[in-house]
Amino acid sequence: METYQIEYTGNLRTKIKHQRSGETITTDAPVDNNGKGEYFSPTDMVSSALCSCIFTIMGIKAREHGFSIDGAKATTQKIMRNDPRRISEIHIQYDFSNHDLTEEQKDILRSLVHASPVPRSLHPDIKQEVSLSFGDENNG
Repeated sequence: METYQIEYTGNLRTKIKHQRSGETITTDAPVDNNGKGEYFSPTDMVSSALCSCIFTIMGIKAREHGFSIDGAKATTQKIMRNDPRRISEIHIQYDFSNHDLTEEQKDILRSLVHASPVPRSLHPDIKQEVSLSFGDENNG
């Protein structure tokens, strides 16, 4: 279990320190919620964590099955609501178009979209729309 130290530094910002590595992340309130939007907001971190978690599980399974997804990319978009203020949707588009994957490998990746810890941890009211592009007409 990882431990993090978080400090409120003022001006709607926090500094998060990963105790094991010493790495830090600064968060900032978004512009639409009184912040400067100069760093990831906490809700940006949630949507990024969703994408990163799925990528990590895909990487583990790809390694186990003898193929690589190194260099694959993704974009994420979060949609907020104000009643109360919360994340209502997260959209992720994975791009594997620079990888020569077999149909079996594509199916392995498709099967992992909802199989990792973060997708399973988010409230079911948060719509998770995830798509995979393989650079062919049979996108997943």
